[in-house]
Amino acid sequence: MSARAHPVDDDGEISPVDTSSPRQANTPYVHKVEVPPKQNLFNEFMYTFKETFFHDDPLRHFKDQSKSKKLMLGIQSVFPVIEWGRKYNLKMFRGDLIAGLTIASLCIPQDIGYAKLASLDPKYGLYSSFVPPLVYACMGSSKDIAIGPVAVVSLLLGTLLRAEIDPNTNPNEYLRLALTSTFFAGVTQAALGFFRLGFLIDFLSHAAVVGFMGGAAITIALQQLKGFLGINKFTKKTDIIAVLSSVISSAHHGWNWQTILISASFLIFLLISKFIGKKNKKLFWIPAIAPLVSVIISTFFVYITRADKKGVQIVKHLDKGLNPSSLRLIYFSGDYLLKGFRIGVVSGMVALTEAVAIGRTFAAMKDYQIDGNKEMVALGAMNVIGSMTSCYVSTGSFSRSAVNFMAGCQTAVSNIIMSIVVLLTLLFLTPLFKYTPNAILAAIIINAVIPLVDVNATILIFKIDKLDFVACMGAFFGVIFVSVEIGLLIAVGISFAKILLQVTRPRTAILGKIPGTSVYRNINQYPEATRIPGVLTIRVDSAIYFSNSNYVRERIQRWLTDEEEMVKAASLPRIQFLIIEMSPVTDIDTSGIHALEDLYKSLQKRDIQLVLANPGPPVINKLHVSHFADLIGHDKIFLTVAEAVDSCSPKLSDEV
Repeated sequence: MSARAHPVDDDGEISPVDTSSPRQANTPYVHKVEVPPKQNLFNEFMYTFKETFFHDDPLRHFKDQSKSKKLMLGIQSVFPVIEWGRKYNLKMFRGDLIAGLTIASLCIPQDIGYAKLASLDPKYGLYSSFVPPLVYACMGSSKDIAIGPVAVVSLLLGTLLRAEIDPNTNPNEYLRLALTSTFFAGVTQAALGFFRLGFLIDFLSHAAVVGFMGGAAITIALQQLKGFLGINKFTKKTDIIAVLSSVISSAHHGWNWQTILISASFLIFLLISKFIGKKNKKLFWIPAIAPLVSVIISTFFVYITRADKKGVQIVKHLDKGLNPSSLRLIYFSGDYLLKGFRIGVVSGMVALTEAVAIGRTFAAMKDYQIDGNKEMVALGAMNVIGSMTSCYVSTGSFSRSAVNFMAGCQTAVSNIIMSIVVLLTLLFLTPLFKYTPNAILAAIIINAVIPLVDVNATILIFKIDKLDFVACMGAFFGVIFVSVEIGLLIAVGISFAKILLQVTRPRTAILGKIPGTSVYRNINQYPEATRIPGVLTIRVDSAIYFSNSNYVRERIQRWLTDEEEMVKAASLPRIQFLIIEMSPVTDIDTSGIHALEDLYKSLQKRDIQLVLANPGPPVINKLHVSHFADLIGHDKIFLTVAEAVDSCSPKLSDEV
């Protein structure tokens, strides 16, 4: 049965025949491809603008509301705490209290280690877990994300800063540049959210992020060998060759066995506690408090044995007190302004990518929505305010957020609880960290970054998409063999290259008829699909733009040439009709129209008729406006491939 007797519904499915109609039952009927109503330029522009920047319709809540209600909704959109705070109760606080205390026990030792990773004084790590979480709790929309310094951003920031200033010879300038970078990281994040440009971070593909994170994790772990082995003279480079050379060259005289004993034993303890937490989800608190327990025990051990006198390096002095104001330290002029801006943009984008990914992951697990653009504004605001209160770039931490989630957090109040604990630590407990060995901080960081090397995700990427795997490995090897910034550049470059490749080289396929139906599908996917003699049907799986129009035309001509050679060799009827299935062609520009015109002229010389099937609204409209429809004939544009084949070769299509 041909498609003439089977009307096609909007979903492309074959609808039942109304046999009561003598016209349908006895007379072939070809559906006309309708041209959509013409829209004026302004309406078309506004529709495109809205779908690009306001696809989530953020102003829908303001419709039909009074002015006072609109004002309240506007304030709530900036400070979500006002909305959920009215519904807050004691039961929710109980969950947030447990979660807040749990992540605080994890963040305090991590913050000290991450600050050293960024070549900053350990106190700045604690500062960064006090102010930013408070700001995020008021402005953020995620219930589960835990805010503070993270390993990858700390490494990236430290690497970029050390390329400009030596922290040992110019510590004050180094700190000022770090705060300047944090300020511009926040400005970048807030600007992306305010101008609704959050889609830009999606250009960094998942595969590239997996590779970059894995490479950064290994680089971070290698950097910790200095503290893990007790080495005094260590390379300032981050690539694996330089680091391993530095480790090996200092093996005979630079390693400290007491330090190795401390770091190795506590790393084993941390790994065992993590294994227990994974085996039994109810025991999540064991790996969460293990780092703090390790710090307490190792600090006590060093203090009573005075191991610092035997070469075990310790934290030494850690200032007491709240975050001092640092607005006057930010560079708003001079040579370091542009350097701070550049470093801030790079570190801010990486921090943003990590935070939004974490927020979306846990929002999906709890079945609630987060507004990506609002998240960016919240993250930007907390880093701008943080830069003025002696904090460096903060973002969402996956390890802490996972603990926060498993501990039963209900709202962002868990971040407030964590901040209060950090505040108490800054006010009263910092002197206790004097004898904390650097070895335990190295062990904690190594333990924290191990999950960032996602082997299972890498294997899955390899199985699904080989080009994605190339992007993943490119970013991975770029980080570990060259530097973090080169690895990031490779990740972004390969992600863009993949987009360009897919846009400029779209897929095309030859279609055949599924026996017993009027459905036409890719003959490679459905080997049983048969070709119609004298007819070649090709599907283009992409919009046709200036970037790919010539390729599409040349690829179609190559398909045709190959088909003609095969037909001639098999002594079959020559190709008389070329049908292009245009359902996947979402749009076409002037270059695409010219490519079709060139194809049509080429086919005319070969005495082959060009036929189009199912062009969408934007495409059919442009075909009419450009008069291409007049050129090939309106009767050569069909609603379905089946109707096109029936019109070209009705007898043969019914026999197949």
